[in-house]
Amino acid sequence: MIVAIRNQLKQKLSPESFRSVGLCWWYGKFYVPRRIASTVVRRSAIVHGPPSGLVDQLRRVNLFAPTAMCRIMTKYGSDKGNSWHNYTTIYSELFRDLRDRPLRIFELGLGRDHPDLAESIGVDGLAGASLRGWREIFPNSVVFGADIDRSILFAEDRIQTFYCDQLDSEAIRDLWAQPALVDEMDIIVEDGLHTFEGNASFLAGSLGQVRPGGFYSIEDILSKDLEKWHQHLPSYAIQYPNCDFALLELPNTFNDFDNNMLIIRKRS
Repeated sequence: MIVAIRNQLKQKLSPESFRSVGLCWWYGKFYVPRRIASTVVRRSAIVHGPPSGLVDQLRRVNLFAPTAMCRIMTKYGSDKGNSWHNYTTIYSELFRDLRDRPLRIFELGLGRDHPDLAESIGVDGLAGASLRGWREIFPNSVVFGADIDRSILFAEDRIQTFYCDQLDSEAIRDLWAQPALVDEMDIIVEDGLHTFEGNASFLAGSLGQVRPGGFYSIEDILSKDLEKWHQHLPSYAIQYPNCDFALLELPNTFNDFDNNMLIIRKRS
């Protein structure tokens, strides 16, 4: 019944009106009930990694409590906090003191809206949604993005996007050689090809672009790949001794498939 109603609305409404209806439904179905219930209900991430202040901080986050960042990202069509994922609860804690600073933020993976392409966000997705969300969350910052799909690259106020194939080390070097991207980043989010090989490739070529005190995150780590990350985490900690690592499994009623992430903080 719900699917049938949704399809009818999609046919009759403009894309903007359809997204507005969906947002209202999300508020009533998810956001408001969770805000109320989170006063008594608590869910914490399972956090793996060498002992650090970062690991301790992330263990204190209540994943059940939606945040203002969840609202903003969902408004633009991002899935970072719409119930399928709840990364925005983590980001809200990590970035709470950074919102008014003039940051440089980069995200790999714009959200391809072609269902026949790998890692597509599907026919209802909106390419660039997360970049627009970051722009609103950080009003004094500039936002950069990259994707392998050249057809969805775009430029808007305080947003620039570039081509990158994250499995190609030369393409990654070319990306960071772009004049706009030469300076270090405060935040890098990797939401591209959700494979261990893709994650490791971009991490190797990009962690050096994070400035001291900055963050690097990998989203949508497949649950089946967690064991690989457990095996490699100690070697990463040795390879990058100036960084704190935290591998998070985020309990989620709706998603036990890929609601996992890696957070890296480069020490100042």
